Amino acid sequence: MNILDWSILFGTIAFIVLYGTWKTRGNKNIEGYLKGDNTMKWWMMGVSIMATQASAVTFLSTPGQAIEDGMRFLQFYFGLPIAMVIISVTMVPIYYRLKVFTAYEYLESRFDLKTRTLAAILFLILRGLSAGITLFAPSIVLSTILGWPIAATTVMIGTLVIVYVVSGGTRAVSLTQRQQMAVIMGGMILAGILAFTMLPERISFSDTIQLAGTLEKLNLVDLEFNLNERYNIWSGLIAGTFLFLSYFGTDQSQVARYLGGSSVTESRLGLIFNGILKIPMQFIILFIGVLVFVFYLFNQPPVFHNQVLKERALLTAHGDSIRILEKQYAQLYEQKRLAVDRLVTAIQRDDEQKIKESKVEVQQFQQAETKLRDEVKASIGEAVPGAKTQDRDYIFLNFVLNNLPHGIIGLLLAVMFSAAMGSMAGELNALASTTVVDIYKRSVTKEASPLHYLHASRWFTVMWAMLAMVFAMLASFAENLIQFVNIIGSLFYGTILGIFLTAFYVKRVKGTAVFWAALLAESIVLFCYFYTDIAFLLYNLIGCGVVVSGALLLEAIIPKRDNS
Repeated sequence: MNILDWSILFGTIAFIVLYGTWKTRGNKNIEGYLKGDNTMKWWMMGVSIMATQASAVTFLSTPGQAIEDGMRFLQFYFGLPIAMVIISVTMVPIYYRLKVFTAYEYLESRFDLKTRTLAAILFLILRGLSAGITLFAPSIVLSTILGWPIAATTVMIGTLVIVYVVSGGTRAVSLTQRQQMAVIMGGMILAGILAFTMLPERISFSDTIQLAGTLEKLNLVDLEFNLNERYNIWSGLIAGTFLFLSYFGTDQSQVARYLGGSSVTESRLGLIFNGILKIPMQFIILFIGVLVFVFYLFNQPPVFHNQVLKERALLTAHGDSIRILEKQYAQLYEQKRLAVDRLVTAIQRDDEQKIKESKVEVQQFQQAETKLRDEVKASIGEAVPGAKTQDRDYIFLNFVLNNLPHGIIGLLLAVMFSAAMGSMAGELNALASTTVVDIYKRSVTKEASPLHYLHASRWFTVMWAMLAMVFAMLASFAENLIQFVNIIGSLFYGTILGIFLTAFYVKRVKGTAVFWAALLAESIVLFCYFYTDIAFLLYNLIGCGVVVSGALLLEAIIPKRDNS
């Protein structure tokens, strides 16, 4: 990092914060703060929806996911367009007709207060945890650059977000996200182009694609039906549809984006816009990860990508053993590089037999590298007790910091910070609105002035930001961040969606039945997570199914018991 990088980084962040604060100053009531006065057009909503979902986790962690596991993660999004159509047809008109601030207001009119409160609390738990993960990602970036503790960088970034969310509310979130998405996608595409241009001259784009495909990184579609497999076409189309129905149809961080539209038609177009563009966007980001994977076939990667943590470990008694493993890793890479060259030659000559032989050879070296990396992680874990040795989320960051030209580094770091601020802003706004409208205003302070609720919304925004900071500092993320945030969602979304589907389509079920069915469903989902190997996407299907079927069963039992 040099002065140019720092200038671009802080200039971009300052512009976004100041622009959002200035353009949305002067909200006088809760309507403007939480819903943006219903002035947004469809394309603004579409961009805002995408930006709220696309946090720094997406741009920091997704390329690392592709580098280690290929592009099969894309299947996770296959159910998104289906969900967008269903939500546009069924949920959006109901929300507009009832003129709700949050999705959970509808549940009280359909069921009762306790069901509304339960759904709101489940949302607050999952979105509060997700906000912590969203904040953790850019904290990694700044901690790596400055060598500061995660706690310090977490507080710094969280404070920046608070400034313009507290000032401007929903309109600040939506206005700034347009600038953020432009910076984000431009910067990511530029990173992919540079990764390819830094390959050896003899490697064409066609060679790059064939090389990645031969080493099983272009595994876009898996047709095998396997309940324990996280990513295949069936989990994407079926379980993914349920997940996105819940996320976009019942999660206030998304519902708030299209409740701010000027009409039902504008909101529907915004959702469809998101459904059409999201899969290509994720494809591009994953493909950039694949290009970085190919780059590291010709350029030696670090044995451990979290350089700050590795430097700390080298200062301990375990330092010598880590250095020995690093030397072994370098020697192994030199041998692998020769095997990669043989594979490239075979591909260029279209020699199928040699391709198969060289592929096996390269994969054997990759397995040996993985074993050495695991030994390094174990040594670092012993050297720095309690340290997070999962380093997949640092792979793309390391590539940016160590290989790209100055100026571009600053731009790409601005990309990650912009994404984090945009996504966390949307989450905090949703957490505040749900807390005020569904808990505070409904059950704590029922009669107060509009100005009182506006101030309460701002204070709850600050409260949730503080809780997100604490979670980001204390939590241990064993998973890749992009997977972990989806696991957190899958633990709660199925139950919430089941409540809403029962409300929309099963008219004879009353509040008590669906309330207890939801508690049962959430218990079963948590049991599946802690005690089974069922793929997490299926939790959405399980939770939703248990709520609907359980509510029907309880509704049949409860009246009989009451009559007797």
